[in-house]
Amino acid sequence: MTAPAMDGVAVDLADKFATFDDHWRPRIAAQLNGQDVRLVKVQGVFPWHSHADAEEMFLVWRGTFRIEFRDRVVTLAPGQFFVVPRGVEHRTAADAEAEVIIFEPSEVVNTGDAPASAFTAPGGVTV
Repeated sequence: MTAPAMDGVAVDLADKFATFDDHWRPRIAAQLNGQDVRLVKVQGVFPWHSHADAEEMFLVWRGTFRIEFRDRVVTLAPGQFFVVPRGVEHRTAADAEAEVIIFEPSEVVNTGDAPASAFTAPGGVTV
C-alpha cells in the first residue's frame, strides 16, 4: 500500500477527519518505519484489551479522550498524548465524540488480544 501522505502534499487533519463519520474505525493517514499514523473518531467505551508486542501512542486532536487502566484513568485534552506500554491492559473512552491520532506498528489490530467483535476494524483502510 502506498501511504496517502506520501504524495508530496501536506496532510490537513481537519480535511482527513471530515471524510468519515463512524467511530472506532481507524484510517491510515501515513506510514513510516513500519508504523501507521491512524486517524479515528471515538465515542463511548472500547473493550478492555492489550497489545503484547506493541506500544500505542494516542494524541488527541479534538475533544476529550480517556485511557482507562484497572488502577487509574488518564484523561487527555487536545494537544496532549499518552503512550500505553506494551502488554498493559487498557480501554479507551470518550463521553462525546473525540478525534484521535494513533501511532502504532502497522500490523497491530485495534482490539489487541480481545475477541473479534464489532469494534475490530478492518486493516489497511486509508484516508
